[in-house]
Amino acid sequence: MMFSTGWARFAHKFTNYYRNSPLWAPPRIKYREWMFIPFGNSPPIRHKGFSDTESVRNFITQRPMHSCFYSTAYWEKPYMMKMVEKEWIGADLIFDLDGDHLPGVTDRDFPAMLEVIQEQAWTLWNDYLEPEFGFEEKYLQVTFSGHRGFHLHYRDPSLFHLDSEARREIVSHIRGEDVDVKGSLARFHSGDRTGWANRINRGMESVVEKLQEIANKEKGYTAILDELHDGLKSQARRENRSSSKGKTSIQKLGELLTNQQRADNLLAGNFGVLNKHDSLFLDLLKTDTSVVLSNAGEADEVVTIDVRRQIRWPTSLHGKSGMKVTEFPLNRLDPDKSNSFDPLYEAVALGTDKNLQVEIIQEDCRFKFFDEEWSPNLGDVLDISDAAATFLVLKGWGRIASP
Repeated sequence: MMFSTGWARFAHKFTNYYRNSPLWAPPRIKYREWMFIPFGNSPPIRHKGFSDTESVRNFITQRPMHSCFYSTAYWEKPYMMKMVEKEWIGADLIFDLDGDHLPGVTDRDFPAMLEVIQEQAWTLWNDYLEPEFGFEEKYLQVTFSGHRGFHLHYRDPSLFHLDSEARREIVSHIRGEDVDVKGSLARFHSGDRTGWANRINRGMESVVEKLQEIANKEKGYTAILDELHDGLKSQARRENRSSSKGKTSIQKLGELLTNQQRADNLLAGNFGVLNKHDSLFLDLLKTDTSVVLSNAGEADEVVTIDVRRQIRWPTSLHGKSGMKVTEFPLNRLDPDKSNSFDPLYEAVALGTDKNLQVEIIQEDCRFKFFDEEWSPNLGDVLDISDAAATFLVLKGWGRIASP
């Protein structure tokens, strides 16, 4: 049996999708710059402007496109080649959450990763943006990215003109950067604590349990230790400082809390029992309760800060999965709701009949479409649907048997 990892089959399916499917129009479409990545390792096509979605459709059906993006910014002349000549007007406020940036999470367990990042996206809105910044649902658009995350598009006209520094302040607060650790401790017993003081209180039990599991070397403790350590390193990078606390420090703190009376005193708000470990404990709390926002390219700035950013076009197909960038209502972002959005059902855009054989070339992977789930071994040959085959090949997890 011969196998193929060629992209031509998928390029054809993408083009057919764009030819026949409804396409979403971004607000103020004529002020948006568009960017496209063709199939076949061709360079990106940028500096395109369109007046309506039918013009976009005509363009992307002439040549197979791997990925489609539009600018979060509004430009007077989006078609100009030089950025300075485009004349920036303003930009949407975008929050991009990507499972690839979560400490201790791997996309090789694809369903589990999506569950974690969806919960993060809901936390971002429910715990931060709405209660602490006063954001209103009427300005919000929620989308599944088509691959590893979720996007929150916020289009309040009063915020369009925020510059990068103003947007950076929002991100810094969400990430817990420069949180007043001692102040948060002092407000522990305050009945009217809000924001990070309240968030730290809610996260304490979770962190204490993780530290005790590490100290007692319970099943899976090494993964928990790696998660906490990765979180500390990520926090240090975001705050532009070196991380002096390694795994040994985390283990020592865990050993301290194996004394249950000491742990109970800590949970009751007596932080004196931590001795010199109080700052480490607070850093662990911040990494456990803050939201991981995706980085924007080489500049290592999050998407929210970048006022010239391109974002994936809702209703387009993601070139690394074949899944649709899908809009859905805010109330379905809540993972605890019975009708919670399920991307592995609702973002599947290609054929669902079982008509292809795929050899697995990735170890330790797990994926799911609709009610069927796979945890295959390396070298297994699966009879699967067109949609699942597209997903596996585009992710580099499989190759299709040639007819």
